[in-house]
Amino acid sequence: MFNSLTPPGFSIIRKRHTGVTDVLIFEAVINETPVQETAIRIDESLFLRIAAEDSEAFYILYKKCSPAVYAYALSILRNRTDAEDAMQETFLKIRSAAHLYKPQGKPLAWILTITRNICLMMFRQRSRTAPMDENPPMPDPGLDQISNAEDRLILEKAFTVLPEDTCTIIMLHAVSGMKHREIAGFLDLPLSTVLSKYSRGIKRLKRELGVMP
Repeated sequence: MFNSLTPPGFSIIRKRHTGVTDVLIFEAVINETPVQETAIRIDESLFLRIAAEDSEAFYILYKKCSPAVYAYALSILRNRTDAEDAMQETFLKIRSAAHLYKPQGKPLAWILTITRNICLMMFRQRSRTAPMDENPPMPDPGLDQISNAEDRLILEKAFTVLPEDTCTIIMLHAVSGMKHREIAGFLDLPLSTVLSKYSRGIKRLKRELGVMP
């Protein structure tokens, strides 16, 4: 049974999420090889088990999906602390809404849609509380706490030089192992657009990092 206040594994999430970004993003981008050797495969029966308050199923889903959820949130929010909060809110929402999941063969897209909605809500909250300023300073992304220096460097570069949609495509492919066709379907973009943005983004990052002539 779930504890009414703290979902199983969330004390672990808070301790372990710093490792989500320590997944050799640098190597994944430079070598154009996803960290996940294969796409994330989710047993859709996990949602039924989570709806029945099966804590083991909840933890299995977290272990499988947390890197992709975090990377996606980070690509949108561009702030490490906010992305961590969005990841936690995503799994809280999954816990409470698992009974609404309808098997359609796209469980990761369902999860990332929740993440996207949470990120948009956080943006709206930011806009309501932020002071009026024609040239507001860029928020500190908080990447200094990422222990892998190369990962930290590539994320800083990605957030500085790449458009949000390009950054999102690269993060989804590099961290979650999503295929370009899957990313196109999730983002509702033509496959050719995803391939073009990914290719241009990778080349731009390589030039910025000095690993491409």
